[in-house]
Amino acid sequence: MTELRIAVAGAGGRMGRCLLEATLRDGEASLVTALDQPDAGVQGRDAGELIGMPCGVAVSSDEEAGIARASCLIDFTRPEASLRHLEICRRHGVAMVIGTTGFDASGKRAISAAAEEIPIVFAPNMSVGVNLVFRLLDVAARILADGYDVEIVEAHHRHKVDAPSGTALRMGEVVAEALGRELAECAVYGRQGVTGERAPATIGFATVRGGDIVGDHQVMFCGLGERVEIGHKASSRMPYALGSLRAARFLAQRTSGLFDMQDVLALR
Repeated sequence: MTELRIAVAGAGGRMGRCLLEATLRDGEASLVTALDQPDAGVQGRDAGELIGMPCGVAVSSDEEAGIARASCLIDFTRPEASLRHLEICRRHGVAMVIGTTGFDASGKRAISAAAEEIPIVFAPNMSVGVNLVFRLLDVAARILADGYDVEIVEAHHRHKVDAPSGTALRMGEVVAEALGRELAECAVYGRQGVTGERAPATIGFATVRGGDIVGDHQVMFCGLGERVEIGHKASSRMPYALGSLRAARFLAQRTSGLFDMQDVLALR
């Protein structure tokens, strides 16, 4: 079996610490690098001590050297940092699992270009459960194609910086594709004032931000006299971390290519 040498970006953050724990508890992976910015307040500390599991790997800001030691980088940071890490991975032939959201079109093109040289799993949500929901939404949208209005509601913690969430947007894309629509042309991102009647072909989005909500997503197919709801609620970040390691194992068998969790889980 190929050795999984994992580098974790943003190790001192909420998701980073969860990735550290999942990696250190995984019998098939080893943590070789923990990265964070110099101002994160964790430089030089044993990464494992951040979660009560000392491991002998110190948190560093030396991205070049740290990533070069790994076989796979797992990155849930910000688009600007992820794109910087992407180029380092490309130079050193390191696989990359990207859970960061909020990329613009240029950033997505950069990821696609890098995937011609290195293997990448790029997904808005690494949870196995959420990716099952994506599949269920495709089935539901095809069956409920006529006479049902589609609304998507998502809720996250107060620190999340992008809205709607990448997961909610992907849910909208899945439904739109199943219905033969373009999400960019039918999405409605919030309503206020006298909006008039709902256009039947639209897909509505509503966003909630507050407290420490890890991630709630609900898609409603609203018909006359009935409503079908398909959703997912995360009570911790661990499902995202476990899914990321599953993605890293998938990439260990590839030399290049752009994949998502549907590929990892063989749901296509």
